[in-house]
Amino acid sequence: MTYCGWCGKPGTEGVHEQCRKRLALVDPPRFCEHCARRMVVQVTPGGWSARCSRHGESTSAPVTG
Repeated sequence: MTYCGWCGKPGTEGVHEQCRKRLALVDPPRFCEHCARRMVVQVTPGGWSARCSRHGESTSAPVTG
C-alpha cells in the first residue's frame, strides 16, 4: 500500500490500524491507494464500487444470500 485507502495519507506515515479495520468491515476506500486521489464511490445493497480518474475502478465482492 503506497497510500491509505481510507485516510489518503502515505502508508508509511503513522499507524493505519483503525483505517484497515474500517476497510475490512464494509466501508469502501475513499482514496486511491496508488495516487491518493479522492475517488468517486457508489454504494449499493449488493456492494460498492470506487473509481479513480487515473487508475480505474475497483469493486467489492458481490454480496450473496
